[in-house]
Amino acid sequence: MADNRLRTVLITGASAGIGAAYAERFARRGHDLVLVARDRERMEAAAARLRSETGVAIDVLPADLTAPAELAVVEARLRDDRRIGVLVSNAGAALKSGFAAADLDELERLIRLNVIAVTRLAGAVAPRFVAEGRGAIVNISSVVALAPEIMPGVYAATKSYVLTLSQSLQAELGPQGVYVQAVLPAATRTEIFERSGLSTDAVPVMMEVGELVDAALVGFDREEAVTVPPLPELGQWENFAAARKAMLPNFRQEHAAARYRA
Repeated sequence: MADNRLRTVLITGASAGIGAAYAERFARRGHDLVLVARDRERMEAAAARLRSETGVAIDVLPADLTAPAELAVVEARLRDDRRIGVLVSNAGAALKSGFAAADLDELERLIRLNVIAVTRLAGAVAPRFVAEGRGAIVNISSVVALAPEIMPGVYAATKSYVLTLSQSLQAELGPQGVYVQAVLPAATRTEIFERSGLSTDAVPVMMEVGELVDAALVGFDREEAVTVPPLPELGQWENFAAARKAMLPNFRQEHAAARYRA
């Protein structure tokens, strides 16, 4: 990632959990930061500590990414601040209930955060990255993008969108010098469970957030398109990806497959 070395990193959801760990790691690598989240107080405290310990410059940009006006402020920063060379779209949430007991307003808010904000932020920064011929976009998806049976409701669908968006962006922007990484954590010990009203009792194993981010950054340094930190065998992902690609030529057909024609 030589082209992006020591460029400023904008991180969403930076006040706690995965976002806070990314801020810590990038600061210790020498990157200046722009921290985005709703909790100004926590971000200011983290920024003061990291400035003192690492000497990097850190801006705090409080924003609720489900509010269009506040999201627009972050978009403008990404478009206009040429120092920013890495976007980490980490802000996200989950919901306790599935569709059988759905609160449609909560579902919409989740989609605004997990889908619309991720899309708009990538769309805001991509033209500048392409014009510069460099830049990196890191989108935090989830293993449930590949296993929707694990979690009821819309959360898995939003994370599947993030994965597909990332792969599409990599196919489009990669040849123009822009690196896009999708990170797929499994259950990770963060505040998302408490904030979403989810119980951790049914999750026998959770990864610590620092270990997750350290693994994700190894994938970042290797320029992996998809990084799955808990997956022991890379070959399983490669086989999965190969099986998907093997179907592609069969999608271009004039007629329905014979198995659908009596």
